[in-house]
Amino acid sequence: MADTRSPSAAVVGWTAFASILMILIGLWWFMAGCVGIVQDDIFLTTSKYVFKFSSTTWGWIHVVLGVIVAAAGLAIFRGAVWGRTVGVLMAAISCLIGFAWLPAYPVWGVILVAASVFVIWALTIHGNEVSEAYNRV
Repeated sequence: MADTRSPSAAVVGWTAFASILMILIGLWWFMAGCVGIVQDDIFLTTSKYVFKFSSTTWGWIHVVLGVIVAAAGLAIFRGAVWGRTVGVLMAAISCLIGFAWLPAYPVWGVILVAASVFVIWALTIHGNEVSEAYNRV
């Protein structure tokens, strides 16, 4: 007999929230990247830091990362397994880049690290149940 259980509203809610959060993180990174590309002097620079790149380089990193994270967030709404996989990988990379940004903007960096960790948690714990429900429809 086939399993016809549907995921609970809480599971769907957490996964949808993670998807929306991924889209927002992608948009945040994209906007920060555009600012770094267009106006180099807007970002704080530090002299003794391991991850020393120009503002333009950071800008392009953020633009590319933002587009990929937002696209994965949209794919999760469609129930795509690749969206969950890319979402977890991109959230991990986003977390690392947010950590690298801590000396320049500590509050912003902590918020993005926390949001990325939540996305990883929500997609790895609840994502499979929602994908199965989408595939049944």
